[in-house]
Amino acid sequence: MKFLSTLFAFLMFTLCAAAADVSGTWKGTADLGGNTIERTFVFKVDGGKLTGETTSEMMGKSVITDGKVDGDILSFTITVKFQDNEMKLTYKGKVSGDSLKFDVDGVGGQAIVYNCKRVS
Repeated sequence: MKFLSTLFAFLMFTLCAAAADVSGTWKGTADLGGNTIERTFVFKVDGGKLTGETTSEMMGKSVITDGKVDGDILSFTITVKFQDNEMKLTYKGKVSGDSLKFDVDGVGGQAIVYNCKRVS
């Protein structure tokens, strides 16, 4: 039984260690109604927890909340203020090397996809 407990602990550690290393700065672009928008993401990863902030010229700086990293899958939310209205945006994405692709929910039913590259 002790062997199984040790094996389980090792497997759990291995799964946590396998989380994508997205810590650092990423820059992304998305198309919003024919206009290209840019956003900078600064991620910090601690185990499976993702924190940091994101900045765009249009909506300013936002703090990342509810962030998770599970293997190569990331998810988090931000709250933005646009024209005196607050909106909660949910990002879900997948990292592949130095590329990251996010789908964003919460923008009035409009699909937004960010394609990002690691900067540092």
